[in-house]
Amino acid sequence: MPDMSYKKYPMPIQDADIRKHNFEEVELGYTEETAIKEANRCLNCKNAPCIKGCPVNIDIPSFISSIKDGDAMKAYNIITKTSSLPAICGRVCPQEEQCEKHCVRGIKSEPVAIGRLERFAADFNFSHQKDAVKTERTEQCKNKKVAIIGAGPAGLSCAATLGSEGYNVTIFESLHLAGGVLSYGIPEFRLPKKIVEAEIKALEKLGVEIQTNSVIGKLKSLDELFEIGFSAVFIASGAGLPNYMDIQGEMLLGVYSANEILTRINLMKAYLPNSQTPINKMNKVAVIGGGNVAMDAARSALRVGAEEVMIVYRRSMDELPARKEEVEHAIQEGVKFVMLTNPISVTDDGNGAAKSLRCVKMELGEPDDSGRRRPIEIKNSEFDIEIDTVIMAIGTSPNPLIKDTTSDLTVNKRGCFVVDESMKTSKTAVWAGGDAVTGAATVISAMGAGKMAAKEIIKYLEN
Repeated sequence: MPDMSYKKYPMPIQDADIRKHNFEEVELGYTEETAIKEANRCLNCKNAPCIKGCPVNIDIPSFISSIKDGDAMKAYNIITKTSSLPAICGRVCPQEEQCEKHCVRGIKSEPVAIGRLERFAADFNFSHQKDAVKTERTEQCKNKKVAIIGAGPAGLSCAATLGSEGYNVTIFESLHLAGGVLSYGIPEFRLPKKIVEAEIKALEKLGVEIQTNSVIGKLKSLDELFEIGFSAVFIASGAGLPNYMDIQGEMLLGVYSANEILTRINLMKAYLPNSQTPINKMNKVAVIGGGNVAMDAARSALRVGAEEVMIVYRRSMDELPARKEEVEHAIQEGVKFVMLTNPISVTDDGNGAAKSLRCVKMELGEPDDSGRRRPIEIKNSEFDIEIDTVIMAIGTSPNPLIKDTTSDLTVNKRGCFVVDESMKTSKTAVWAGGDAVTGAATVISAMGAGKMAAKEIIKYLEN
């Protein structure tokens, strides 16, 4: 009989007063005993609506059944039939808006903790096999070369699918470390970098070559990739160009993009005493935005020594786009939330540095195109917040370098590549996917795009 417990079995976590001073992982993972208990909450529905909510169509009931039976390795093998990054997805994907949203148990109780169980299976494999993904490659090596631009979730997923089918794959990564947003964007306390490294090492065992410090558009153009022997290209360059508010004072010292802060911390290890790229001392920090990146930036600021950190957001707590658990963790760690507030300028201290944030109060009107209630400025409601650091976390856009060096690639008004239903761009033999097409989205949706593009590239190459 299924376990009809109303709530998910809790995930053990670090104490908030301790974890806000370190970069160690906050959530500690299920034990085997707890994983089996949680797996027993699954009803093993015949129509499996949870699968429909998964962008890569993992056979969720089957892998959970294997955990019930005490066979975590079998569960892992089921997951990796369709997902190449389970240890990552189990940690950072918004399951509450995807697979768990469709869980039948969620109608009258909390849904099954599908993400936590996926993480358990992947971590079990990692601790026993030392490989984060399966490294099976077809014996038949195809005499075709595919170039992938970007070593983030979309690029890695595409490479895993192509590599396992025997194609010769080269990933060109602009940074000095592969992983994309997994390496530079998501903090260590949410996604340990040893997990990302393990996933990438396993991918290299498939024969995938990763060339770092390789900026396509400068090192080589798209056309030059074809000239040197590549038969197809997948653009997975992400959306790493930060957006700003275009308000007075944004160029003052002490005003950063979340991308810069997170890259310095995650990629350059700015929190270490001997870091060559340290971050200026922060005391009072305002993070503008309400998504997961804003939460990551705020919680990272605490960990590098900020005395006070606040999220400044123009809507209410109910409209925050960040994951619920990330908001809860931020509150537990002492991050303050200043809601229904919109910045209109950053004030100069007289020496070119930020001194305060001038804001206005907002109220909510009718829903806008996003379905959330539209924020409306309240007249004569200006007030100042004393700060020395402002972090802008209001979204990102694709870097225009590839578009600007390729004449026959179509992009939309946001600078995102335009693709058809098969992920194909306007340029022959070129596909694109992930954040470079959608703008900033989720890891799992980017992986789904990479996998789909790989299948379409295979069809093209075989024909």
